[in-house]
Amino acid sequence: MNAGALHLLSSSVTDDRQLSVAETFGPTFQGEGPSTGRQALFIRLSRCNLSCGQGQLARWACDTPETWDFKRFDPRDPAVSRRQSVESLTEWALAVPTRLIVITGGEPMIQMSGLTRLARALHGAGREIEIETNGTFIPSGELVGYVRAFNVSPKLSTAGGRASARIVPAALRALAESGKARFKFVISHPGDLVEAAELVERFALSEVWVMPEGVSSKAVLDGMREMAQEALRLGFNLSPRLHTLLWEDERGR
Repeated sequence: MNAGALHLLSSSVTDDRQLSVAETFGPTFQGEGPSTGRQALFIRLSRCNLSCGQGQLARWACDTPETWDFKRFDPRDPAVSRRQSVESLTEWALAVPTRLIVITGGEPMIQMSGLTRLARALHGAGREIEIETNGTFIPSGELVGYVRAFNVSPKLSTAGGRASARIVPAALRALAESGKARFKFVISHPGDLVEAAELVERFALSEVWVMPEGVSSKAVLDGMREMAQEALRLGFNLSPRLHTLLWEDERGR
């Protein structure tokens, strides 16, 4: 990550009353993992500590590069990133009766203080909260108390980047021990299932889902068919990308 991106990263976590937000949308459907098909609102936070799809070993690209790739996207552009108060985000979410709120990214736990403040407000209003995370940050005990589930997606070698950046043992163990983590691996080719199985065994992960990489309905269906038998053999659950099956790669779905 370049120096400019690091500055933007650090400046986004100094005030817990505001968050760096990429987009908000919904009601729609949760498209991945064990809550697939549930109506949900989405709050997508900006900034990420990883850069999936970069490097010679990368086999697939991040589908939300606007949350971190500031060589290609200008974070000063409100269509890419904006500062938004926790209060206004809470008001937006509570204006509709949808119970499930999914906070995604980017990597939401970069902004731990503001994220916790938002989760506290939504939880107090009776909403259920799921946080999508790459599994490289240890959640605070307070945040764990407000969250229904962490949807943890550790990045495999086909995402590119250093293993020490992608796989943080202390964070994976803390998430597993929270009792609220479900683990979801993006699979781009059959060898990814072997790597996922090794991580599941190494960290004693439970509630494991595998999901095909792809931003088209054809790629998702082909990927699911290709991995289905091996996923069954390994004892993994299989997740679609429902939003992709319905709307292809349309943003805000």
